[in-house]
Amino acid sequence: MIFAQGKLLPDTQGKALLEGLEARLNAVRAGPPLEAETVIAAVDALGRRLERGEFDALLARFLPAGMGLGELLPLLRRESLEAKLAAELGPDPFAPRERAKTTAQVLPLGVLFHIAPGNMPGLPVYTALEGLLTGNVNLIKLPHGDKGLSLAAFRLLAEQEPRLAPYLYAFDLPSGRREELKALAELADGLVVWGGDGAIEAARTLAGPGCKLMEWGHRLSFAYVSGFENRAEELSALAAHIVDTGQRLCSSCQVIFLDCEDRGEGESFCREFLPHLERAAAKRSGPARGAASSLSGFAALLGRIVDGKTEGEALFQGRGCSVLLRPDRELELSPMEGNVLVKLLPQRELIPALRRQKGRLQTAGLICDPRRRAALTGLLARAGVSRVTRAGSMSAAFPGEAHDGEYPLRRYLRVVDVEQ
Repeated sequence: MIFAQGKLLPDTQGKALLEGLEARLNAVRAGPPLEAETVIAAVDALGRRLERGEFDALLARFLPAGMGLGELLPLLRRESLEAKLAAELGPDPFAPRERAKTTAQVLPLGVLFHIAPGNMPGLPVYTALEGLLTGNVNLIKLPHGDKGLSLAAFRLLAEQEPRLAPYLYAFDLPSGRREELKALAELADGLVVWGGDGAIEAARTLAGPGCKLMEWGHRLSFAYVSGFENRAEELSALAAHIVDTGQRLCSSCQVIFLDCEDRGEGESFCREFLPHLERAAAKRSGPARGAASSLSGFAALLGRIVDGKTEGEALFQGRGCSVLLRPDRELELSPMEGNVLVKLLPQRELIPALRRQKGRLQTAGLICDPRRRAALTGLLARAGVSRVTRAGSMSAAFPGEAHDGEYPLRRYLRVVDVEQ
């Protein structure tokens, strides 16, 4: 399906839409600019309707059983959107700024082509929202497996505020449809790509010389344990985070690093942590999720056995989860689905180890003695992470926070200097 001009259209109309799309986009850009207040008012009103449960039946069609939009809802409130604008762009960001001989005007980049992520429901809508807040026209390539959630959200948003309809287009295009993707990229002033190395490399071939490429690549996150404030509570919170996210988000814990060198301490930690992980798995996962966890862990282990890479490893197998102690100090992707890696990483080796993943670091979930939190936070920040949180809130969304160490709204704007 396609979303265009506030309506859902069949894919058969895609070719005709693309042929006339440039003229439509130029007409929108020639008209009055989209004001941030228009977007904020519409999103806030729609968010309140979501909170009242008006769309529960609709969401049930698209979201897995038991999954809601709880953490995203606070981001749809007026106060959160206004705080985001103020934090990223400063007060009154679109007001002209008088200089000695010129006036600086902040304007949208123009047309953004978003290659949207699919690792969490709602993210295609979120990236489009950032484009709307900055007044851009947004062309969105939906991810495989979106299942119509984003299309439904765009339709509701356009119904809530019809003035947004000309600024939103969404296409359920497979990545193999290169000709159509190239046509969309050629219409754009900026290409916003979310995904792994393959997606980013593909996007670079789409973006022409006049198209600004903005990459939001995959990131790796981890927990660092150096003492405790409340041992049982913190380990339970970390276990719940691992199970709840399925370790599929950039902010999900892939590796638990321990601030020690004694393998015996590592094994003791694994034995202690496994029951917390089992309890979290029992609460959150049904039979299908438990089977997925077991298969994921087994497949990863089998692959390492075949490759002869299991020397020095110790597997602690639980019900619907596992903990695997490895002898190296590398940050890497875990088998996921409740199968977490544990490695020993004393503080003096922290920066050298993490710097081997420079550019890919995101969240560090820090568990430590409260008296050492400030020092360890500073060390992790200097190593290159862009977020330091409590271990149980590694994937929590905080209003006004940066994205991978940057304020994205700044990337979607340009400055025009006008001589007085």
